[in-house]
Amino acid sequence: MNPRVRMAPSPTGFLHIGGVRTFLFNWLFARQHGGECLLRIENTDTSREVAESVEQIQASLRWLGIDWDGPITFQLDAMERCKVVAERLVEEGKAYVDDGAIRFRMPDEGVTAWDDGVRGRIEFPNEQLEDLVLVRSDGRSTYNFASPFEDAEDEITHVIRGDDHISNTPKQIQILQALDAPLPVYAHAPNLLGDDGKKLSKRHGALSIEELRAAGYVAPALLNFLALLGWSYDDKTTIMSRDELIERFSLERVGSSPATLDYQKLDWMNGVYLRAMSPEDYGDALVTYLREQDSEWDAERVRQAAPLVQEKIERLGQFPEFAGFFFERPPIPGLDQQERSIVAAAKRALEALESWDAPAVDVRLRAMADADGLKPRDAFQPIRVAVTGSKVSPGLFESIELLGRDETLARLEAAAGAV
Repeated sequence: MNPRVRMAPSPTGFLHIGGVRTFLFNWLFARQHGGECLLRIENTDTSREVAESVEQIQASLRWLGIDWDGPITFQLDAMERCKVVAERLVEEGKAYVDDGAIRFRMPDEGVTAWDDGVRGRIEFPNEQLEDLVLVRSDGRSTYNFASPFEDAEDEITHVIRGDDHISNTPKQIQILQALDAPLPVYAHAPNLLGDDGKKLSKRHGALSIEELRAAGYVAPALLNFLALLGWSYDDKTTIMSRDELIERFSLERVGSSPATLDYQKLDWMNGVYLRAMSPEDYGDALVTYLREQDSEWDAERVRQAAPLVQEKIERLGQFPEFAGFFFERPPIPGLDQQERSIVAAAKRALEALESWDAPAVDVRLRAMADADGLKPRDAFQPIRVAVTGSKVSPGLFESIELLGRDETLARLEAAAGAV
């Protein structure tokens, strides 16, 4: 039987990186084995905020390249069916009414056990399991009833989720057994930790997919990075495409120890993906990103600047700070007297340049430095600051070529005259 898994986020704000990692494990498992991956929203109301959150969840998953099978379902739609089944459990003596609520009758002896797909054998003494509420007095079913009930309805074969759900699993197993439903395989992936060693959560260091997208991470890199949070293919392979992840993923190689979210590693990996793009694709990615950030910078100029930054930045979000001088004149820098003299000499050297291209600029500025007895590094730094507004920038000669004669000379003149 091909596996059937489900992704079941609650619509309580943006989809954060920890939840998406667990989604990804479900999706990779289903796709590798030719199974189905369902999307279920575990909501308790139908407010406008829920609708907006559901849209955000779908948009984030689609952007990452994670799809799902069939229509999205909502836990709220199952409330009446849950209530009917709970009342049947009361009739069968498996549940009872308590202050208007319906409680499940847990066994007092023995253990509830399962062979976890990640952690191996896990056992819970039944005496530690409280008689949990199935349906509240207002008619709403609880998570620990609605979730396994829908798993049974949807014929879910594997429940892959974070290990913070381990304490819920024996309760849900007992409910499924009371419903005479087959038990899925439970697999609890390790929690994610921040770089301070504390558990990652929406309130503690977990960025949403929208925030990561806005920071300039690209979807293939983020997908690759998320897959390696708690899982590995071997001891050396790091960069893997979407298809390779599907082909190689296995629950057996999901670890039980917490995984640390290392944003420096994510930056590095994102840089690898950016540098591997063709110049055309990279330029398109920059233009798309900047439009998403409401930038009105000229698209053709962005594409012209793209080759100058592709090897330099690790996130698309670094482009405005690194290359913004191509689009907006930076403040006039405060240079000392010697630096202003060098800038003035550079302006005179470049004014007479007939061919305005990077090689010609290179030759002319090196000749100027040599004539003044300056090392190239000492000569070029004040010129770079005058032209780009920063000591760190794309290639100086290529930048001057792209800025053009008039703008370059105007900036040099302004910096040379500044006191």
